[in-house]
Amino acid sequence: MDQDEELHPQKIVASPQRHDPISMTLHWLTLLLIIVLFGGIWAHEQASDGDTAELFLTLHRSAGALIWVVTLARIAWKGTRAHAPLLPVTVPRLQRWAARANEYALYLLLIAQPITGFVQSIARGKAFPMLGLSIPALMARDKAVTHFFHDVHETSATIMLVLIGLHACAALFHGVVMRDGVLLSMLPPRPRAFQK
Repeated sequence: MDQDEELHPQKIVASPQRHDPISMTLHWLTLLLIIVLFGGIWAHEQASDGDTAELFLTLHRSAGALIWVVTLARIAWKGTRAHAPLLPVTVPRLQRWAARANEYALYLLLIAQPITGFVQSIARGKAFPMLGLSIPALMARDKAVTHFFHDVHETSATIMLVLIGLHACAALFHGVVMRDGVLLSMLPPRPRAFQK
């Protein structure tokens, strides 16, 4: 969850506040695309025939391209119009820095990961489909480059999963244990009919 002002504990949040609707939408859209991304590559590896494997690989590539665009949009929105509520003063400074580091690392990976995958695909030296388009062969096949970016892509994917897991665990900790409004800040308000 975005933390624009969390390094200022002297400011007290009297009641749970929320991120702006666009930030929420982009956040959950990113999560949905990440699920499609990893689900697609898992299905690709499990596929029993070439056509099905290629279909899921195309889905994986397309989800990666969309994540790249959405991440750039998130960063642009975050830097201009986004509203990010403060963390509660009960959150220690070390946790504030950890949240900021995790956030920035995730943004970096969400930008870099699609690029490494794209370069890996290009280095195979043949055209490939993505987002309904046919990307032409842009270079001759280079096995060394392909293998290098394949390894980088897989390693960064593992790191991304770890960071996402830490992010999710922290959010659940705030929502279930601390109940300090941090988790609610990225959830839309409940309809009045469901509020007590």
